Amino acid sequence: MPLTTDLAFYATQSTYSTPGTLAHHYADLPRDPAQLARITRDLLIHRLEDGFFDHTHPTDRLHNDAETRYIDDILRIITERNATPLTLRREPGDRFVGVCRDFSLLHCSFLRHLGIPARIRSGFADYFNAPGTDASQLFHGDHVVTEYWTDDRGWLLADSQLTDPTVTAHWNADFDPMDVPRDRFLVAGEAWQAIREGRADQETFGLHPPHEGPFWGEWFVAGNIRLDLAALNKVETLLWDVWGEEAEGGEPGGQLPDPAREFYDRIAPVVSGDVSFTAARELFAKEDSLRTPDTVTSYAPFNGPRRVTLR
Repeated sequence: MPLTTDLAFYATQSTYSTPGTLAHHYADLPRDPAQLARITRDLLIHRLEDGFFDHTHPTDRLHNDAETRYIDDILRIITERNATPLTLRREPGDRFVGVCRDFSLLHCSFLRHLGIPARIRSGFADYFNAPGTDASQLFHGDHVVTEYWTDDRGWLLADSQLTDPTVTAHWNADFDPMDVPRDRFLVAGEAWQAIREGRADQETFGLHPPHEGPFWGEWFVAGNIRLDLAALNKVETLLWDVWGEEAEGGEPGGQLPDPAREFYDRIAPVVSGDVSFTAARELFAKEDSLRTPDTVTSYAPFNGPRRVTLR
């Protein structure tokens, strides 16, 4: 049966997810989404996971790998470090040193290559807490996962980072990583609504627990709404690429000014729940301050801010 317009859109590669001239490395990929997630896991290692694997990231990789925006460039780095087929597990020293966005985008790229509709979603996970953490003490950490289509259940969330028991042993993740519960990972729009409706404390949402830096609260959640809307339109930028926010006012951390809060009150429902493909496409096309421009400001964690022109 032919795919509907929205599913067909997500079953093809984006500028960011395409393997380009390195597509031949995808020749032996299995069709099973769970196997693809584990292959992804075994090609990448997170910047913060070196201790889990008794490994120390070389400084240049720690600082620079995750600045790689496009999958063809990520694949080039992976295959230069180890030329064996992608289906073979790499030792930590041969892996690409990335962040959650890189895991999710590579998994998404594999799925799209096989014609399986997939997209990445930006939001907040409550499972990167120590095992046994009381529910009232859970911090919702900035995170990105893959959302993929199944004919029997529709869209499911998958977290390829959780497919290695060595990693999950450190976290409060007691579920199938190919079916992440929607109340354990809140897409950015739903996190915003929970905060605004008083169902959640803004201080429990961010990159780190509050007061260790400015990256928390309404201001930070709003930025994730922007990233999520862009990803729903297959513009899968780096997590620290920023555009349009200067028009809204407010300082990093905490609450936004009332006009900006009202703006995101209007935007959040579009990227929440059963997302309307048409609404997400129209909003991104019509709202100048939300649409990703040709040039963005990238606030690289290690290398500092710079202006970047996108492909």
